[in-house]
Amino acid sequence: MLRAGASPAVSVERFFQAALLGLVTSGYLAVAGSGYLDVPTIWLTAAGLVLRALVIFGVVQLEISERAATFGTIAYSGFYILDYLLLSRDFLQATVHLVFFLAVAKVLTARTGRDHLYTAVIAFLELLAAAILSANFNFFLSLALYLLFAMAALMSGEIRRSIQRATAGAASEATARSALRRFHPRLAALSLFVSLGILAITAGLFFVLPRTADAAFKRFSSHRLLLPGFATQVTLGEIGEIKNTSQPVMHIHLWGQIPGGLKWRGGTLLDFDGKRWSNPLSDHETILVNDGEANLAEPEQRPSRRGINYDISYDEISTDALFFAGAPQSVRVRVPRIWRVEGGYRLPHPPSQDFHYAAYSLLDELPEAAPVRVPAPILPLAARERYLQLPTIDPRIRELAGGLTAGTMGDLERARAVERHLREDYSYTLQLPDHEVSDPLAYFLFTRRKGHCEYFASAMTVMLRTLGIPARLATGFQSGVYNSITDLWVIRASDAHTWVEAWIPGHGWTTFDPTPPDPNPPSFGLAARLGLYVDAAETFWQQWVVGYDPAHQGSLADRFEQGARGMGIGWFDSLARVGGGIKTDKAMAWVRRFGIRVAIVLTLGAWLWALGPPLIRLLHMRRRVQRVRRGEASAGDATLLYQRMLTVLKRRGYQKPAWFTPEEFAASLAGSPLADPVHEFTSAYNAMRFGGRTDVAPRLSALLDELEQVRA
Repeated sequence: MLRAGASPAVSVERFFQAALLGLVTSGYLAVAGSGYLDVPTIWLTAAGLVLRALVIFGVVQLEISERAATFGTIAYSGFYILDYLLLSRDFLQATVHLVFFLAVAKVLTARTGRDHLYTAVIAFLELLAAAILSANFNFFLSLALYLLFAMAALMSGEIRRSIQRATAGAASEATARSALRRFHPRLAALSLFVSLGILAITAGLFFVLPRTADAAFKRFSSHRLLLPGFATQVTLGEIGEIKNTSQPVMHIHLWGQIPGGLKWRGGTLLDFDGKRWSNPLSDHETILVNDGEANLAEPEQRPSRRGINYDISYDEISTDALFFAGAPQSVRVRVPRIWRVEGGYRLPHPPSQDFHYAAYSLLDELPEAAPVRVPAPILPLAARERYLQLPTIDPRIRELAGGLTAGTMGDLERARAVERHLREDYSYTLQLPDHEVSDPLAYFLFTRRKGHCEYFASAMTVMLRTLGIPARLATGFQSGVYNSITDLWVIRASDAHTWVEAWIPGHGWTTFDPTPPDPNPPSFGLAARLGLYVDAAETFWQQWVVGYDPAHQGSLADRFEQGARGMGIGWFDSLARVGGGIKTDKAMAWVRRFGIRVAIVLTLGAWLWALGPPLIRLLHMRRRVQRVRRGEASAGDATLLYQRMLTVLKRRGYQKPAWFTPEEFAASLAGSPLADPVHEFTSAYNAMRFGGRTDVAPRLSALLDELEQVRA
């Protein structure tokens, strides 16, 4: 809020400075929302923007001289080299740091019109960089803010320029005070109205024209989340680190009745050296994808188990692993081939950002409730030896496993005993040990007795191997959160999970999960509900904006048709009858062929409709002015010449209030370079308008030319 009694010039200046700050802030939020900026840059830039806001609204008094700004820029140029060589060690990231330093420096020191122009250019470059780095819904929100502040800056900048040109006289000051009454809310409302209008018009055109914007975004790199554990190795603690991140990585649509507690398996890890799990380099089996579908069913799988269909879409995740629930039977995917590797399936190369696929799987059954398979699956001897491999371990681990399974019968009962002990006698936490230990597994089992899923699954796998039970570590995601707004399951990085697969005779690979439940699960409060709405908006943005194509256009048209019929509107059918029953595909082909031309014609028509009448009035005025100058004037042309004079004065920063008479307005300009010609023009105007003296028309025309040449 501005202080009461502030002069009009100060009010407009503050509004203009606030609008420029909003421009830079919207660009900053767009880049920060892309996830590319590091934490120090985010906080330091935010601190500079907040400091500038406090200065604008008079809370803090700060003035940085040009010499200090110059020395600071030179000093940072030297720091930029150190940043590139020692800190960031990346040219692009160090350059981003430099750009944001210059942005904050320019915002804090901008005084001249050139500085303000540089500030606007920096804000535009920030928004352009965000468009390259990210295609998320956050960019749309930042773009809307940028557009709003751009409208405010342009309009207030024009008013600011006009006030600066005006003469500081008592009458003109009083006039300005009256005209600027309630200036800020009116200008802010106008900026908002214009911005919403632009967004509405462009949105209509946006959904009319099919395109593949996702193809353009694929050309630029995106800051995607790299998840360890789904590659060839993972160190104890790495998956626990990413569980502190709530960024969505996948969206899943389940068809039919939804089972609970699903595990989305991405792969398995075999070799353990005491601190790290890895997979040996081995050959892969290539599975060709024919007509977009591949068969993944293995011979020993039973088709009698319950099956589910689901669609999976990747978000900001960088992995070549394919995630499945249970035992996958088939997959529909737009790649020529996939690989079957140790314990999972992979793509030959990391997929694009909008990668998605559909699959059908058979769900796992509890081995206690499932009959023994006949013929029983066989684990080859060489594979069995690999799944029993152990590093040098603390002897207490072997003793613990033997003591837990004393008196049990069969591998299944022994595995359940180990699983039950870990789930009941240990606690769950995401806090990592505060110091590095030489034997993380023994430290977890005998000293700390708490940890996250990695430690529980690793401990059970090792203990099973000491008992002669083949076991491996499985990695993936656990369940997720159902979003009823989009009918999708949201899988976040925090849902990353690790469990155990053990070979049980008569059943094959069987799933065990020794990790106890989190004693402090995230509550589904207001923040979580708002998060679901944000996720729904992001899903809509990715589907209907980034990936909008002719197929989505046809779906959108079909939804409009269904909605119209539901409201009793039959004009869709009438159009169909007029068109002679044109096929949908023919109509879509016509839209793809002529849609751009029709849109261009409609846009030009809208511009002509909006700008045509003012242009016609302007041309008509110019013709009448030319007629006056030829000596063919009438008394009615006096009003035309006076309106022309007011237009000239308005361009020079002088606007006549509606309640001023011509004489009062001429008197209010006393002391300005325009006072004498305006006073003479007003006298001649009264003589012609009310005295019928058309002979003064040439003098009025000459005074107009003189006013156009006078500099305010």
